Amino acid sequence: MKRSLVELIARKRDGHKLSSDEIQQVISSLLDGQLADYQGAAFLMAVFFRGLDDEETVALTVAMLESGQVLDLSSVRGVKVDKHSTGGVGDKVSICLAPLVAACGVPVPMVSGRGLGHSGGTLDKLEAIPGFRTDLDVSEFSRIVGEVGTCMIGQTKEIAPADKRIYALRDVTATVESIPLIVASILSKKLAEGIDALVLDVKVGRGAFMKTAAQARALAEALVRVGTRAGKKVVALLTDMNAPLGVAVGNANETREALDILHGKGPADLRECTLLLGAEMLVLGGRAANADEARTRLEAAIAKGEALAVMEKMVAAQHGDARVVGDPSRLEVAKVDIAIAADRDGFVTAVDALEIGLSAVAIGAGRTRTDQAVDPAVGISVHAKPGARVRAGDTLAHIHVRTKEAATPIVDRVRAAFVLGAAPPTPSPLLQARIT
Repeated sequence: MKRSLVELIARKRDGHKLSSDEIQQVISSLLDGQLADYQGAAFLMAVFFRGLDDEETVALTVAMLESGQVLDLSSVRGVKVDKHSTGGVGDKVSICLAPLVAACGVPVPMVSGRGLGHSGGTLDKLEAIPGFRTDLDVSEFSRIVGEVGTCMIGQTKEIAPADKRIYALRDVTATVESIPLIVASILSKKLAEGIDALVLDVKVGRGAFMKTAAQARALAEALVRVGTRAGKKVVALLTDMNAPLGVAVGNANETREALDILHGKGPADLRECTLLLGAEMLVLGGRAANADEARTRLEAAIAKGEALAVMEKMVAAQHGDARVVGDPSRLEVAKVDIAIAADRDGFVTAVDALEIGLSAVAIGAGRTRTDQAVDPAVGISVHAKPGARVRAGDTLAHIHVRTKEAATPIVDRVRAAFVLGAAPPTPSPLLQARIT
């Protein structure tokens, strides 16, 4: 018996399970206009309060996936593996990770997003490279993955259009935080890339969307379960996001730092996060038997310049100025530096990633609406990380702005993000859990 759309909304409102065909009916009707926006909002709110079980979440993921084109990358040799991060402050890992893993023989097709709110976006960071295009069509994307080993683009109109439609409603109906809806949104886009396996970096802490370990674990476990039921190999890592990752926050600033990793430099925490995720990708891609072997291969690819070579090819293939790969200082960072100094002696016990992220947005490094532009040159550099010992007058951070006046509204906010104490804090491990 085929039920009406109103009946399906009512059934989910009342806590009943919907069949795969019924969920497909809802998604198809939303796209072709049979389901009005207010009805779509009602359905999403019903899901928010009543939830979806794994079978329903798989059905929703598949319906959203099949609303558009699923890329065929069968012509690309090897096991295709992507990585997805749930987002954080200073998280520029994708930029160095994709070419590094590709240099080790694992193809990495990557569809990334833009920043919204306090969390930065990979596309905005890449577009700090002069000429770099992230708006390639699917045929060019597939060609570059085959020829270079990796390509990084934004979601096209062909990839999971139902996700774009649903997310627009979630964003304005207070239903963003629903775990089944998050899972379906992430996986529908990732599975549309034509990948065989996926590594998830689920951030947890002040600068993450999941603030507690319990929330992050629940999301990670759901992503792994649903992704596995959809026929893919999936591993999730829970990583710390209480303090910004690395030193750099802001688009060109972060891209510089990601390129530094490929030069064998860069902050220790960023390097470690890149190697942890890369090792998982190499194992899933069949290029290493275990994490230790994978790590050795990744470190060799950096030391021999192989990862840099792949990055240069990718930037050139995506119409960017490949000279910045060899010389990251070519990327523009705003010339006015405002130093934030410690007001007393002590140890840095915390650096509030959320406050740093929101401060960066306030000077133009991020956006609060999807239609806003970002200034690639502005940002913040966090020089004192948790555990650092500082003296009064030592620099905690630099704010990079076009004019001195532009930094005025955030100076106190950035300073307040640094908590000083008499004793060093208990170290917080970067890797908090691994979920398979």
